[in-house]
Amino acid sequence: MKKSKTIISTIIFITLISCNGNDEKADGYGNFEATETTISSEANGKLLSLDAEEGDMLEKNAIVGTIDTVQLSLKRNQLLATKNTVFSKSQNVLSQREVLKEQLKVAENDQKRIKNLIKDNAATPKQLDDINGHIDILKQQIKSVETQNAPIVNEVKSIEIQIQQIEDQIEKSIIKNPAKGTVLVKYAEPNEITAFGKPLYKIADLDEMTLRVYISETQLASIKVGQEVSVKIDSNEQMKSYKGTITWVSETAEFTPKIIQTKEERVNLVYAVKILVKNDGSLKIGMPAEMWIANNNE
Repeated sequence: MKKSKTIISTIIFITLISCNGNDEKADGYGNFEATETTISSEANGKLLSLDAEEGDMLEKNAIVGTIDTVQLSLKRNQLLATKNTVFSKSQNVLSQREVLKEQLKVAENDQKRIKNLIKDNAATPKQLDDINGHIDILKQQIKSVETQNAPIVNEVKSIEIQIQQIEDQIEKSIIKNPAKGTVLVKYAEPNEITAFGKPLYKIADLDEMTLRVYISETQLASIKVGQEVSVKIDSNEQMKSYKGTITWVSETAEFTPKIIQTKEERVNLVYAVKILVKNDGSLKIGMPAEMWIANNNE
C-alpha cells in the first residue's frame, strides 16, 4: 500500500513539473511584415523589356526595363527643327540691330565733330540739328528692332521648355528601381502596352523584417522603444530564436471592450508593438512569431 502511494506521488510530481514547463507563454504573438513598394510606370507606350522576376534582388537605381520612346524622339526632333527656324529669325533681327548700332556710333562721332566745328565757326547749327535728328531716328529704329525680337525670344524659350518635357518623358521611359529590395510580385510582361501609373512590380527590403505583436495593457510598463527582446519562430524540433529591437509602441488600443468594469476586463485592451529583426533568410512576410521580453526565456 505504501509502495502504491509512493508511485502515485511520484507520477503526480512529474506531471506537475511537466505542466509547469508547458505553461510558459510568450509575451506577445504576431506576424512579420515588410514595407512593400509598388513600382508603377511613369510613361505610356509599349513595354520593350522588364527584367524583374519574382525573387530577384534589385539594387537601388538598377535599370530593370524600358518603354518604347520612338514617338517621343520624333516629337523632340520636330521641336528642335522648329526651334532652329525660330532662332534663325531672331538672328536676322539681331543682325539688323547690330547694323543700326554701328550707324549710331558713326553718327555720334559726327555729332562730336560738328560741335567742335561750331566752336571754331566752321559749321552751322543746322548741321548739328540734322545730326541730332539722325541720331534720334537710329535710336528709335534700334528700339523697334529689339521689340520685334522679344516675342521671338519668348517663342524660343517656350520651345526649349517643351523639349525639356519630352526629354524628361524619355528619361522616365527607362525603368529604374527606386530602392533596394526583393521582387515580390510581377504585374507586367514585355510587349504589353503600359500607361502612366500602371503597376509593373512590387518590391520589399527583406534584410530587416518588422514583427507586429499585440500585448495587454498590463505589459506596457515592461517594454519601451529601443529595448531588446527575443523573437522566436517555429523550427524543426525547437523554436529558432532571434534578437529584436522594439521600434514602436502604439499609443492607443487596437480594440476596446464596450464596458470596462473590472481589472480583469482591462486586460482585453490590446496594444500593437513593432519589433525590428535582422533577417537571415528564414523570415518571410506573414510568418507567425513570438516575442519574449525576458532574456532567460531564450
